[in-house]
Amino acid sequence: MQPDRAQGDGAAARRRAVTVVVAFGLVSLLGDVVYEGARSILGPFLGTLGASAAMVGLVSGVGEFVGSALRAATGWLADRTAAYWAMTFLGYGLTIVAVPLLALAGRIDLALALVVAERLGKALRSPARDALLAEASRPLGRGWGFGLHEALDQAGAVIGPLLAAAVLAARAGDYRTAFLAVGAPGLLLLPVLAVARRVMGTAPTVTSPVGSGGRGESGRVPGQARRYLVFVALTAGGLAPFPLVAFSAVDRSALSDAQVPLLFALAMAVDALAALWAGRGYDRRGLGVLATLPLLSMLALVVFSGHPGLVWLGALAWGGAMGIQESTLRAAVADLSGPTRPATAYGLFHAAYGVALLAGGAALGALHDWSVWGLVGLAMAAQAAAGLVLFPLLRGARGAPGETADPSP
Repeated sequence: MQPDRAQGDGAAARRRAVTVVVAFGLVSLLGDVVYEGARSILGPFLGTLGASAAMVGLVSGVGEFVGSALRAATGWLADRTAAYWAMTFLGYGLTIVAVPLLALAGRIDLALALVVAERLGKALRSPARDALLAEASRPLGRGWGFGLHEALDQAGAVIGPLLAAAVLAARAGDYRTAFLAVGAPGLLLLPVLAVARRVMGTAPTVTSPVGSGGRGESGRVPGQARRYLVFVALTAGGLAPFPLVAFSAVDRSALSDAQVPLLFALAMAVDALAALWAGRGYDRRGLGVLATLPLLSMLALVVFSGHPGLVWLGALAWGGAMGIQESTLRAAVADLSGPTRPATAYGLFHAAYGVALLAGGAALGALHDWSVWGLVGLAMAAQAAAGLVLFPLLRGARGAPGETADPSP
C-alpha cells in the first residue's frame, strides 16, 4: 500500500507540475506575441528612422542590458519581500503598454526609451517567475520543465512575427500598424495571468535559506556558479542580436522587409524544438548538452553572408542556439547555485547575460559597419573561449544534474 501511495503521490506531483508549467507557458506565449512580434521588425524599423547598424546593435544591447542586468536587484528584492506575483504582474504590465507605443515613436531616442521600458518590465518579472518555475518543475526535472515552458513561450514568438509579416505584406512599410497588431493580444495577458495565479495556488512554496544578502551561509556564490556565469557571458555576447541580423539582411538586400519576420518566426520555431531537446538532454546528461551551444552559435554567423539561402540556414542555427540559451542555461542555474536564494541566483545569471548582450550587441554592430569579417572573427573568438570555459565545468560535474564538485573557488 505504501509504495502504491508513494507512486500515486508522485504522479499527482508531476501532474501538478505540468499544470503550473503550462499555465506559465500560456502567459509567456501571449507576452511573446507582443514582444517578439515587435523585436522581429525592430531592426528595419530603426533603419527607417535613420539608424545605422552600430545604432541598431547599441539599441538592442542597451535594451537587453536593462532587461537583464537589473535582474540582480529585482531577484534580490523578490527574495527579500516574497512579492513574486506583484512583480510578475507589474513586469508584464510594462511590456503590454510599451510595445504598442512604438507605433507612435518617430525618433530613435523615443524608440530606445520604449525598448528600455519593455525590457525593464522583463527585468521586474523574470527572476521571481524563474524561481517559482524552478521549484514547481522539480518533479518533472528542471531541464524538461524549463524546456516545456520555453516551447510554449516560443509558440508566441512564432505567432507574433507571422502577424507582423502579414501586416507588412498587406501594407508595405506600415510599421505603425504592425506594432499595434502585435500589441493587441497583450490585452488578454493580465486576465490569463490572473487565472495562472489561481492555478499556482497549488504550487510548491518557494523557500529560501536565510543567509547573508541572499548568497547563502558563506556569503559567496559557489565557485562552479561563478565559472558558469563566465561561460554564459561569453556565449551570449558572441551571438548577434536578431535586430542586427535583420538589419544586415535587409541592408545587404538578402531579404525584403516582409521576409524578416518570417525569418524570425522560423528561428523561434527551431528555438522551441531545441529547448525541448536540450531540456530533456540536460536531465539525462547534465551540462554536457551545453557543448552544442558554441558550435550552433558559430554556424549562425552565416546569416551575415549576404546570400539569401545562407541567411535562412543561419537562422536555423541561431534559433537552436537561442533555444538552448533560454531554457537549459536557465535550468542549470538552480542546480549550480547551491545555497544562494533562488530569485537572487536567477537575478545574477540574468545580470551576467545582460552585460554580455550589451557589450556583444554594441561591438558586433560597430564591427558590421566596419567589416563583416571583423564581426565574424570576434563572435567566433567569444564562442571558442566559451567552449574552453565549459570544459573544466564538465570535468567538475559529478553524477546527475545539480551534483557538482566542491563549490569553493
